[in-house]
Amino acid sequence: MSIEKFESIYERAALRKGGTAQLELLLNKPLPRSELAKIPDDRWLAAFTEKVFQCGISWNVVRKKWPNFEEVFFQFRIQPLLMQPDEVWEEKAQDPRIIRHLTKVKTIPANAMMIYSAGLQHDSFGNMVANWPSEDITGLWAYLKKHGQRLGGNTGAYALRQMGVDTFILSSDVESYLRNYGIIDGGRDTKRVHLAANQAFNQWKEESGRSLSEISQVIAYSCGDNRVLVSASEQ
Repeated sequence: MSIEKFESIYERAALRKGGTAQLELLLNKPLPRSELAKIPDDRWLAAFTEKVFQCGISWNVVRKKWPNFEEVFFQFRIQPLLMQPDEVWEEKAQDPRIIRHLTKVKTIPANAMMIYSAGLQHDSFGNMVANWPSEDITGLWAYLKKHGQRLGGNTGAYALRQMGVDTFILSSDVESYLRNYGIIDGGRDTKRVHLAANQAFNQWKEESGRSLSEISQVIAYSCGDNRVLVSASEQ
Protein backbone atom coordinates (compact mmCIF):
# COMPACT_ATOMS: atom_id res chain seq x y z
CA MET A 1 0.00 0.00 0.00
CA SER A 2 1.29 3.47 -0.89
CA ILE A 3 1.04 6.01 1.92
CA GLU A 4 1.73 9.72 2.04
CA LYS A 5 5.34 10.69 2.60
CA PHE A 6 6.05 11.95 6.09
CA GLU A 7 7.76 15.02 4.65
CA SER A 8 4.44 16.12 3.13
CA ILE A 9 2.60 15.57 6.41
CA TYR A 10 5.25 17.53 8.27
CA GLU A 11 5.13 20.46 5.84
CA ARG A 12 1.35 20.66 6.17
CA ALA A 13 1.56 20.58 9.98
CA ALA A 14 4.26 23.28 10.00
CA LEU A 15 2.14 25.49 7.73
CA ARG A 16 -0.85 25.12 10.05
CA LYS A 17 1.20 25.82 13.19
CA GLY A 18 3.09 28.88 12.04
CA GLY A 19 6.30 27.35 10.78
CA THR A 20 8.83 24.65 11.56
CA ALA A 21 10.15 26.28 14.72
CA GLN A 22 6.68 26.60 16.22
CA LEU A 23 5.79 23.04 15.31
CA GLU A 24 8.95 21.68 16.92
CA LEU A 25 8.10 23.48 20.15
CA LEU A 26 4.82 21.54 20.28
CA LEU A 27 6.37 18.10 19.96
CA ASN A 28 7.00 15.97 23.02
CA LYS A 29 9.75 13.37 22.68
CA PRO A 30 9.84 9.96 24.40
CA LEU A 31 12.24 9.04 27.17
CA PRO A 32 15.33 6.95 26.44
CA ARG A 33 14.85 3.26 27.14
CA SER A 34 17.41 3.45 29.95
CA GLU A 35 15.22 5.97 31.79
CA LEU A 36 12.01 4.02 31.20
CA ALA A 37 13.58 0.95 32.78
CA LYS A 38 14.24 2.92 35.98
CA ILE A 39 10.64 4.03 36.51
CA PRO A 40 9.37 2.28 39.66
CA ASP A 41 6.31 0.05 39.56
CA ASP A 42 4.19 2.38 41.68
CA ARG A 43 4.45 5.14 39.06
CA TRP A 44 3.23 2.82 36.32
CA LEU A 45 0.24 1.83 38.44
CA ALA A 46 -0.48 5.48 39.23
CA ALA A 47 -0.42 6.36 35.53
CA PHE A 48 -2.74 3.51 34.58
CA THR A 49 -5.14 4.39 37.39
CA GLU A 50 -5.21 8.07 36.47
CA LYS A 51 -6.08 7.28 32.87
CA VAL A 52 -8.75 4.77 33.91
CA PHE A 53 -10.43 7.40 36.07
CA GLN A 54 -10.13 10.04 33.36
CA CYS A 55 -12.21 7.95 30.96
CA GLY A 56 -15.60 9.58 30.55
CA ILE A 57 -14.97 12.65 32.72
CA SER A 58 -12.87 15.80 32.62
CA TRP A 59 -9.17 15.03 32.88
CA ASN A 60 -8.71 18.16 34.99
CA VAL A 61 -11.21 16.95 37.58
CA VAL A 62 -9.09 13.84 38.14
CA ARG A 63 -5.86 15.84 38.21
CA LYS A 64 -7.19 18.15 40.92
CA LYS A 65 -8.11 15.18 43.12
CA TRP A 66 -4.97 13.20 42.33
CA PRO A 67 -3.07 13.99 45.57
CA ASN A 68 -6.00 12.39 47.41
CA PHE A 69 -5.74 9.26 45.25
CA GLU A 70 -2.05 8.99 46.13
CA GLU A 71 -2.91 9.20 49.83
CA VAL A 72 -5.85 6.80 49.78
CA PHE A 73 -4.00 4.16 47.74
CA PHE A 74 -0.65 4.11 49.60
CA GLN A 75 1.19 6.07 46.88
CA PHE A 76 0.32 3.11 44.62
CA ARG A 77 2.93 0.86 46.19
CA ILE A 78 2.31 -2.59 44.79
CA GLN A 79 2.92 -4.84 47.79
CA PRO A 80 0.66 -3.01 50.29
CA LEU A 81 -2.13 -2.83 47.72
CA LEU A 82 -1.96 -6.54 46.92
CA MET A 83 -2.26 -7.35 50.62
CA GLN A 84 -5.64 -5.62 50.99
CA PRO A 85 -8.72 -7.87 51.41
CA ASP A 86 -11.63 -7.49 49.01
CA GLU A 87 -13.83 -5.57 51.44
CA VAL A 88 -11.23 -2.81 51.76
CA TRP A 89 -11.65 -1.91 48.10
CA GLU A 90 -15.38 -1.37 48.56
CA GLU A 91 -14.63 0.92 51.49
CA LYS A 92 -12.05 2.89 49.52
CA ALA A 93 -14.47 3.28 46.63
CA GLN A 94 -16.75 5.23 48.99
CA ASP A 95 -14.04 7.60 50.19
CA PRO A 96 -15.24 11.17 49.44
CA ARG A 97 -11.68 12.35 48.87
CA ILE A 98 -11.52 10.51 45.55
CA ILE A 99 -13.91 9.99 42.63
CA ARG A 100 -16.20 7.28 43.91
CA HIS A 101 -16.47 4.53 41.31
CA LEU A 102 -16.21 0.93 42.53
CA THR A 103 -15.53 -0.67 39.15
CA LYS A 104 -12.66 1.69 38.46
CA VAL A 105 -11.27 1.32 41.98
CA LYS A 106 -11.19 -2.43 41.51
CA THR A 107 -8.86 -2.01 38.53
CA ILE A 108 -6.14 -0.96 40.97
CA PRO A 109 -5.47 -4.40 42.53
CA ALA A 110 -5.93 -6.07 39.12
CA ASN A 111 -3.41 -3.79 37.43
CA ALA A 112 -1.10 -4.02 40.44
CA MET A 113 -1.06 -7.79 39.92
CA MET A 114 -0.30 -7.33 36.23
CA ILE A 115 2.67 -5.12 37.09
CA TYR A 116 3.86 -7.48 39.83
CA SER A 117 3.64 -10.53 37.54
CA ALA A 118 5.53 -8.75 34.75
CA GLY A 119 8.21 -7.82 37.25
CA LEU A 120 8.74 -11.47 38.17
CA GLN A 121 9.51 -12.24 34.53
CA HIS A 122 11.38 -9.09 33.50
CA ASP A 123 12.96 -7.77 36.74
CA SER A 124 10.50 -4.87 36.71
CA PHE A 125 7.52 -3.66 34.74
CA GLY A 126 9.56 -0.69 33.51
CA ASN A 127 12.23 -3.04 32.22
CA MET A 128 9.64 -4.98 30.23
CA VAL A 129 8.24 -1.81 28.70
CA ALA A 130 11.70 -0.40 27.95
CA ASN A 131 12.67 -3.53 26.04
CA TRP A 132 9.41 -3.88 24.11
CA PRO A 133 10.18 -3.46 20.37
CA SER A 134 8.78 -0.17 19.06
CA GLU A 135 7.91 -1.80 15.74
CA ASP A 136 5.30 -3.80 17.68
CA ILE A 137 4.05 -1.09 20.01
CA THR A 138 0.43 -2.14 19.49
CA GLY A 139 1.51 -5.51 20.87
CA LEU A 140 2.18 -3.70 24.14
CA TRP A 141 -1.28 -2.16 23.93
CA ALA A 142 -2.68 -5.68 23.54
CA TYR A 143 -0.66 -6.90 26.53
CA LEU A 144 -2.13 -4.19 28.75
CA LYS A 145 -5.65 -4.97 27.55
CA LYS A 146 -5.25 -8.72 28.08
CA HIS A 147 -3.44 -8.74 31.41
CA GLY A 148 -4.83 -5.55 32.95
CA GLN A 149 -8.28 -4.12 33.48
CA ARG A 150 -9.89 -1.24 31.56
CA LEU A 151 -6.64 -0.56 29.70
CA GLY A 152 -8.00 -1.24 26.23
CA GLY A 153 -8.93 1.38 23.64
CA ASN A 154 -6.72 4.45 23.98
CA THR A 155 -6.46 4.24 27.77
CA GLY A 156 -3.31 2.14 27.89
CA ALA A 157 -1.69 4.06 25.05
CA TYR A 158 -2.33 7.42 26.71
CA ALA A 159 -0.82 6.13 29.95
CA LEU A 160 2.25 4.87 28.12
CA ARG A 161 2.68 8.21 26.34
CA GLN A 162 2.35 10.04 29.65
CA MET A 163 5.16 7.92 31.07
CA GLY A 164 7.46 8.70 28.15
CA VAL A 165 7.04 5.52 26.13
CA ASP A 166 7.53 5.91 22.38
CA THR A 167 4.04 5.22 21.10
CA PHE A 168 1.57 6.69 18.68
CA ILE A 169 -2.01 7.22 19.78
CA LEU A 170 -5.19 6.74 17.78
CA SER A 171 -6.56 10.12 18.87
CA SER A 172 -9.56 11.43 16.95
CA ASP A 173 -7.32 13.47 14.64
CA VAL A 174 -4.87 10.63 13.98
CA GLU A 175 -7.64 8.09 13.48
CA SER A 176 -9.42 10.45 11.08
CA TYR A 177 -6.23 10.91 9.06
CA LEU A 178 -5.58 7.17 8.82
CA ARG A 179 -9.15 6.51 7.68
CA ASN A 180 -9.22 9.36 5.18
CA TYR A 181 -6.05 8.05 3.55
CA GLY A 182 -7.29 4.46 3.48
CA ILE A 183 -4.69 3.12 5.89
CA ILE A 184 -7.25 1.69 8.29
CA ASP A 185 -10.89 0.69 8.15
CA GLY A 186 -13.18 -1.13 10.53
CA GLY A 187 -13.26 -0.95 14.30
CA ARG A 188 -10.55 1.21 15.89
CA ASP A 189 -9.70 -1.35 18.56
CA THR A 190 -9.38 -4.39 16.31
CA LYS A 191 -6.11 -6.24 15.85
CA ARG A 192 -6.26 -5.67 12.08
CA VAL A 193 -6.54 -1.89 12.48
CA HIS A 194 -3.75 -1.79 15.05
CA LEU A 195 -1.48 -3.80 12.78
CA ALA A 196 -2.17 -1.60 9.75
CA ALA A 197 -1.59 1.58 11.77
CA ASN A 198 1.59 0.19 13.31
CA GLN A 199 2.96 -0.72 9.87
CA ALA A 200 2.29 2.80 8.56
CA PHE A 201 3.97 4.41 11.57
CA ASN A 202 6.95 2.08 11.21
CA GLN A 203 7.33 3.24 7.60
CA TRP A 204 7.17 6.91 8.59
CA LYS A 205 9.68 6.27 11.37
CA GLU A 206 12.11 4.69 8.92
CA GLU A 207 11.63 7.59 6.48
CA SER A 208 12.04 10.38 9.01
CA GLY A 209 14.21 9.01 11.79
CA ARG A 210 11.67 10.42 14.24
CA SER A 211 9.96 8.68 17.12
CA LEU A 212 6.45 7.24 16.91
CA SER A 213 5.37 9.87 19.45
CA GLU A 214 6.60 12.76 17.32
CA ILE A 215 5.07 11.31 14.17
CA SER A 216 1.73 10.85 15.91
CA GLN A 217 1.72 14.47 17.06
CA VAL A 218 2.76 15.79 13.64
CA ILE A 219 -0.09 13.89 11.98
CA ALA A 220 -2.55 15.29 14.52
CA TYR A 221 -1.29 18.82 13.92
CA SER A 222 -1.55 18.36 10.16
CA CYS A 223 -5.33 17.96 10.31
CA GLY A 224 -8.32 18.39 12.61
CA ASP A 225 -9.18 21.22 14.98
CA ASN A 226 -6.14 21.00 17.30
CA ARG A 227 -7.80 23.00 20.05
CA VAL A 228 -5.45 25.03 22.21
CA LEU A 229 -6.53 23.15 25.33
CA VAL A 230 -5.40 19.83 23.86
CA SER A 231 -1.82 19.17 24.88
CA ALA A 232 0.78 17.52 22.69
CA SER A 233 0.81 14.46 24.94
CA GLU A 234 -2.83 13.85 24.06
CA GLN A 235 -2.22 13.76 20.29
